[in-house]
Amino acid sequence: MLFKVDFEKAYDSVDLGYLDNVMGRMSFPTLWRKWIRECVCTATASVLVNGSPTDEFPLQRGLRQGDPLSPFLFLMAAEGLNVLMEAMTAQNLFTGYSIGEQGSMRVSHLQFADDTLLLGVKSWANVRALRAVLVLFETMSGLKV
Repeated sequence: MLFKVDFEKAYDSVDLGYLDNVMGRMSFPTLWRKWIRECVCTATASVLVNGSPTDEFPLQRGLRQGDPLSPFLFLMAAEGLNVLMEAMTAQNLFTGYSIGEQGSMRVSHLQFADDTLLLGVKSWANVRALRAVLVLFETMSGLKV
């Protein structure tokens, strides 16, 4: 079974409180987390109209695509899904796909930037487990799957 996760509006829907919590659990210092919040939350923009800039206005939604920090911060946000999948496999609630000689290794998920692949044995138990993980992750992170 192969399931590709597509995050709707991946960058701009990350809950910043969730991201701060993830950074805390990853042992980022409080000062560093404060700097990240300042970079993400206090951004402003201005638009050129007929060659003249308008007044600055605050940017609203979460991480911005094109911001050099966004891919790294999104990877931290996606770490929550990694932790959930590892917990499901450790508790034998999800069975990954066997690879290698004699099926010596099981792979349950692959993540790169904003792409995630979930792999497992074809079973209704795996489908139910994936649904539970995705609903929980969506609720925690603010990302829509």
